[in-house]
Amino acid sequence: MQKKIFVTGISTEVGKTVASAIITEALQADYWKPVQAGDLHNSDSHKIERYISNKKTKIHPNSYALQTPMSPHAAAAIDKLTIKLEDIQEPATDNHLVIEGAGGILVPLNDEHTILDVIKAEYHVIVVSRHYLGSINHTLLTVNLLKEKGFNVSLIFSGAAHSTTEAIIKKMTNIPVIGRIDEEPYFDQNVIREYAETFKEKL
Repeated sequence: MQKKIFVTGISTEVGKTVASAIITEALQADYWKPVQAGDLHNSDSHKIERYISNKKTKIHPNSYALQTPMSPHAAAAIDKLTIKLEDIQEPATDNHLVIEGAGGILVPLNDEHTILDVIKAEYHVIVVSRHYLGSINHTLLTVNLLKEKGFNVSLIFSGAAHSTTEAIIKKMTNIPVIGRIDEEPYFDQNVIREYAETFKEKL
């Protein structure tokens, strides 16, 4: 059965792209980042391309590629355009699909829509949580809102392990944990492939 997985984070820079690469590699899935803001020469799609080694994955073009690394609504304004939800169309594929969000789920796309509006009911949502002061609150807010909306939600922990943070998040969310991505010295195709092997059975 075709899987559609939406990868979101509890904030920005928590490890969404590395997590997306691991999931993409594990499933040999297609990858799609609907909205890219900034770093267009080294975008998340470029990073995925470097990280994966399977030959099946197709990387689909962004619906919006914005110049400035800011919240999409603000980056779009600088580019003198407005993001329209109807222009964010999931690419057609017979393969599994991994979709990477921008920032967290309530990041604004325009004056009325957020990333949450891009997540379809059939998507399995994977939340990437990284420990920092405030991360428990951000994780619980994210997971609880997704659960409230009826989504199937799982967690991936990223960065240096923090046992008390992870224990309380597991207890209070009571959702599956796919695994953890450690603070590695670097990520390359081999490291991504090793994680992909470990995570595969839980996806």
